Parts: sequence; C-alpha cells; structure tokens
Amino acid sequence: MNTFGINNYIGLYFRQFILIISILTSVGLFAEDQPKGYSLNGVVVDKNSREPVPFAVVSIWRGNRFTTTDTLGRFSFDNLPAGLYRLQVDLLGYNQYISEEMMVSVSANFIRAEIEEESRLLSAATVRPKANPFRRLLESPLSLRSLSVGEIERNPGANRDISRVVASLPGVGTINAGGYRNDVLVRGGGPSENKFFYDGIEIPTVNHFSTQGSSGGPVGIIDADFIREVNFYSGSFPVARGGALSSVLDFRIKDGDPVQNRYKFTVGASEAGFSTNGHLSEKTNFLFSVRRSYLEFLFKAIGLPFLPSFTDAQFKVETRFDNKHELTFLGIAGFDNMSLNDDAGGKENNEYILAYLPVIQQEVFTLGTVYRYYYGKNSLNLFLSHSYLNNRNTKYRNNDESSAENLSLLYRSRENETKFRFENIYRVSDFTITAGFGAELPIYSNDTYQKIFLSQPVTIEYESNLSFLKYSVFGNANYTSPDRKFSANLGVRADGNTFSDTMSNPFRQFSPRASLSYEVVSNLFLNASAGRYYQLPPLTALGYRNREGELVNREMKYLGSDQVALGVDYRSSEGLQLAVEFFHKWNFNGMYSVNDSIPVEGKSTNYGVVGNEEIASLLKGRAYGVEISARWFYEDKFNLISSITLFRSQFSDPLRSWTPQPWDNRRLMTLAGSYKLPKNYILGAKFRYSGGAPYTPLDIEKSSLRAAWDASGRAYRDNSKYNSEYLKIFSQLDLRLDKEFYFNRFALKLYIDIQNALNKKYKDADVLVSTGRVVNPEAPYNEQRYEMKRIELEQGIILPTLGITIEF
Repeated sequence: MNTFGINNYIGLYFRQFILIISILTSVGLFAEDQPKGYSLNGVVVDKNSREPVPFAVVSIWRGNRFTTTDTLGRFSFDNLPAGLYRLQVDLLGYNQYISEEMMVSVSANFIRAEIEEESRLLSAATVRPKANPFRRLLESPLSLRSLSVGEIERNPGANRDISRVVASLPGVGTINAGGYRNDVLVRGGGPSENKFFYDGIEIPTVNHFSTQGSSGGPVGIIDADFIREVNFYSGSFPVARGGALSSVLDFRIKDGDPVQNRYKFTVGASEAGFSTNGHLSEKTNFLFSVRRSYLEFLFKAIGLPFLPSFTDAQFKVETRFDNKHELTFLGIAGFDNMSLNDDAGGKENNEYILAYLPVIQQEVFTLGTVYRYYYGKNSLNLFLSHSYLNNRNTKYRNNDESSAENLSLLYRSRENETKFRFENIYRVSDFTITAGFGAELPIYSNDTYQKIFLSQPVTIEYESNLSFLKYSVFGNANYTSPDRKFSANLGVRADGNTFSDTMSNPFRQFSPRASLSYEVVSNLFLNASAGRYYQLPPLTALGYRNREGELVNREMKYLGSDQVALGVDYRSSEGLQLAVEFFHKWNFNGMYSVNDSIPVEGKSTNYGVVGNEEIASLLKGRAYGVEISARWFYEDKFNLISSITLFRSQFSDPLRSWTPQPWDNRRLMTLAGSYKLPKNYILGAKFRYSGGAPYTPLDIEKSSLRAAWDASGRAYRDNSKYNSEYLKIFSQLDLRLDKEFYFNRFALKLYIDIQNALNKKYKDADVLVSTGRVVNPEAPYNEQRYEMKRIELEQGIILPTLGITIEF
C-alpha cells in the first residue's frame, strides 16, 4: 500500500473513532435509563402434532431460572440480563430439549420450542437420555456442525459474514491471505461443490460478485440478523438436499416477533443496514432487511485496484393459519457493481490486477414459498422457488475504451431456474420415513465476445439459449432405538435431466447412502457413513456453443463422488464437544479443460465466469484426511472453536498421475473464541494457520508474446508443470472487542475488529506484467514480444474496522 493510501485509510478510521467516542459520551447521559432486565417469551409445541404443550418446565439452560407453560403452551421470563441464552424444556413423556442460542435484548425475544415425544417402547426403568446443545440429526450423525447466533455475531475477522465464520470449522479452507474472496473449500473439494438452502429453499449463492459457474465473492449476501441457526454438512448429505459434493449450508431463518415490532440499524465494516421484525396480524409474522455497502470507499482508501459496491434485501413472511397449516414466503436479492480503481496505478501489484480484471455487473435474486401441512405425526412439505442471475463482464485492453479494437471481453449471461420439491415425512414408532420428488426448469442464455490465445489468437463469439427439465426422486428411512443409544439411516436418490441421453436415465445417477451411530459409553458416540453423490455441471458449461451454434459439451456427465467417513465424538450436556473424524472421497467424471489440459475447477477461485469452454468428463480425484476438533461454550461467558485438519486433495487425468489440486494445503488449523468481561465487554481472538498452497510456474515464452498478452492481459502458467511447486505457510491473528450498552427503549452495540493484528505478510506466486514496449517491432504481429517484468506479490496489512448497531 502506498503512503497516500495509508494516510487515507488511517484518516477514515480516525473519523470513525471520533464518532464512536462522541456516541460513548452521549451514552453517559442516559445512564439512569438502564433497565433491570428484559423479557423472553415463547411457546412450546409438539414437534409432530403442532399442538401447544401445557405444563412443561422451561428453564434457562445452565441457569437457575425456570417457569412452566400455560394451557396454551406459552411461557415468559422477566428481568433477564441482556445476553445469549439457551432454553431447556422438560416434560414427562417427551425427550429433553435444549434450544439453539438466542440473543435477549431490546429486539427479537421470542422463541418457538418444538419438543418430541419419547419412544413408546422405552422401558420405565430406563434412564432417560439427557439432551446436549449440539445438533445431532438422524440422517447425518457425523460430518455435521451447527453454528449459533453468538458464534456468528462475535467471530473475529468475519464481520458477521457467514462464509468467513464457516472457515473456523474443521475441514474448511479458504483462499490463502483471504484474496478478498469468500470461497469455501471443504475437505479438499472446490468452491463449486457446495449447495445453499435458505429455510428449505435452494439459493444459487451466498456471496456478492459470485463467480458464475462456481461461488465465492468478497462479501456475504445473507444478513446475519435473519439467521436463527446454520447447519453445515461436510458429508453425509440429506437426500432432499441434492447436488452437493463437498458441503451443504442449511440456513434456518428466525420467525418474526409475534408480540412487538422491533427495529435495528447497523453500520459495519463494509455496509450499513436496516432490519425489522414483528407481526402483521395474530397469525402472520415478518422479517425484512436492506443493506447498502460502502466497500468501494474502503477499498479506495487502502489503495486496492477494484471498487465493489452492492445493495441487498431479504424478507420472510410466515402465516400459521392453525396448528396444521403453515405458509411462508421468502426472498433474497443482491445488486452488484464492480468498477476499476484507476487511481491505484503505480503499484505493481495493482497494475497486474488492473490488466486482467473485468468490470462486473451482477444481479441475483430468489423468491420462494413453502407450504407445510401436519397430519397426525406426519408432515407434508411443498417448496416452490424461482432464482435469477444476470451477469455482465466487460474488459478493454489496458482499460482503454476509446477504441472498439481494444475490446477483449463482452460477456452477457442470464440464468433462470424454477424449482419445485415435494417431501412427505412419515413417523411410525421409532422409524422416520421421508419420500419425495423434485422438478426444475433451468433457462440459460449467453452472448459472448472474447479474445483468447491458444497456439495463436482466437476470437470466441457465440450466442446460446438453452432450457431443459431436471427431475429427481428420493427416499430415506432412519431408526432410533428407544433409549436413543443407536441409530441407523438408509437413503437413496436418483437424478436425471433432458439435456442429453447420457444424463436422462436417473438410474445412472443413482446415489445410495447410509450411516450408523452408537453410544459406546455415556455421551461418547461411534459414527460411520458412506454414500455416493452427484452434481450437475454448471449451466455455463452445458450452454457453451461453437460458432456454428452447436452445443460443444453435449457428452458431459454428472460429476460424482463416493465418500466414506468414520469418527468418534463426545458431546456433553455441559457444552463440551470433542471429535475425531476420518474421511475419504473418490471423485469421478470431473471437468477437464480441453484447451488448457487442466481441471476446470482450478480456475474457479477468481472473479468472472468458469465453465464456458470445451470440457471432457474424464478427471478422477481423491481427497482424504482426518479432522480433530473441540467446541466448548459456557453460558454467555465463554465460547471456543478449535480444529486441526490434515488432508490431501489430488486429481489424475490422461496426462498426469496424482497431482495436487490448487487447494491442497495439506494442513489447516483454527482456534477461535470469545470471553465476556464485566460491564458487557466481549473480547475475541481467532488464529488461523494453513499449509502452503500449490501453484504452477510461469510460462515466460508464451506470456511475452504480444498476441497472447493482448488477448488476456495477464501472464500464462506452464500447465505442463501444473501445481508442481508450493507456496509458504499462511498464518493470521484476528482480534475483536465488543462493548454493549442496554437501555429501556434501545440498545447500542459497538465493536472494533482487527484483521491480521500481527501484520503478517504472505507471499503469493510471482507474476509477469508487460511494460508495453515491444522488443522486436519489425517482426510480424504474431511473433512480436513485449518486454516483461516480474512482480513479487505480497499480501497482508493490518485491517481495523469499526461497527455500530442500534436496536429498538
């Protein structure tokens, strides 16, 4: 960063610091208005019948406050100090219940607790099993972690961005040094192998400026104020959540407050936002939020070469007509614009990025509705949604728009997907059976003009319109013993589509899965799972055409993965979890770039588009390793997440034996935690360590060719030596300090977050840039060469951010 950028950057935060000091001074004027406590209201219902449960004992988990529900299942706590709480519900004939974490303050103090009847086969002499605060779903007894509100809100360095919070979990890697991207790399898998669900509705991305055909982006799209809990699957995927090879992120969204309408203003590290939740009537509740970023001002202040700005909005409206019928409407949308910072020139790192990065404009939204009908102990669930993506990339050589001859990329693409899913859940004694089907209609369009260089300059120019039908059927059965010590699960799924004869037969994509879990001794479980999973290639690949208008990748196959996992975990009712898990994945039908002779997935950790090229489904892959993790939380005082992952991630193709994938870091370690001090100060820290990532040496001869450089604006790698060398290790310490003020009518929360507090530098692979001088101007154009200079890329600065939240 140059001196001018540093001065701007420090000045920006000095002004914010003065603002916070002024606020703190003003807060003192309201000291006499501080409340004795807040109320927490809720209702307890039977999970299956949906009927209110009277006379249940509701207590503060690990606390000394308790009450009982009335005849309508309602309960209330008064005069609770502000903070994070879990509730425990006990009633004879029902399994003990511990809720997810919730924040009690001025806003959002209502919870709906759903408790389940215990087995009728349970002997009266059997000791009733105790619940623990860690989610344990029958379909996925291992490879599942749940993130709570506190872990999301207070994670240092994450700034309430869910993708960055997930990076604290075992088996999860990111692009080293951040790269200003949120790519999630799970158990040696790529960023395009993840799926995201928002209260049961699939959404295409969780990031702004997402790479089309993959994922990632500089900042998350989901407002953390909406999140009730996040279930993160790194394996053993549920049959109703198809299309994932590496992970499933399942977001459970809060309900609106049925008692009082509440409001919240937030000024964070990258955006300002407003959210509200409440009720429209006795039967209908709602949530709504809108955010506008000022990330472009921050990036300009610290001298970055690109300036992203975004706006997003989300809503949820839920109506419970009665105890049997529920209807929910959901929506999430993002509007993105990334321009180039012409003032960032003069620094070699920036010149390199400015040379190839396009101007990006993107809009994305998902609208969905969910209908639930409960009958007896069973339930019927219908999901209908429509997703839209409009992606536009433009690039001129040397960013000079004065001449049409300088245009090197003009990309316009739209994706529309309408999805329907039917699920029926039956409960018979100690068995739960799920059966369902799905249908999807993707519509894809593309208009591309792009200059590339193979052995000579090539201009790709085509238009494409594509639509076809996707279909799936799935079923699952699980059994839990009456004493809840043993569980078994068996599931099947089959997917197909009308894109080609190769993929039309669903039995070719038949994916069975099974899991077992047994409590060896009290709270210590032995778990195992095995399964086969499939994922459809991206629409960018399926819709790619040649100049004659023919679909080039008609013979592509579904991407596949066979996976096994074995582990033990200890889960105590006191809030401690220890786990060791071994995993092995065998991937097949991977995407192979015909032009570049490398995996297509290896190109997906940068901005723009991936998959729009000729592809063959012939890659094999493997990833294997072990995860060791520990989680511990104590009431609202202390929270700890730690993990060590040792793994390998490799591929093979017709030209190579087992070769490292770009994310084969081999070693990952994370230690993150927070501690609540007196007077509502909260101190947090997170340390991350990662082994060096593999990289490919430069192809100096090809990069210096004038025709090659003019086509892409960046250096070329020597793919004959693909990922043959490794970078150095990466480590980073993030710190965070929160201060919370509570009053009768509002709450004020302030935080300072410092990323890379130790100012660690991370050296990336060297790059080449053109000086613009042709060393042999007398030669024909295709033989001319630029004078090149080598640039050493180094990342890493101390990045402090300040945040303010007002709730009322």
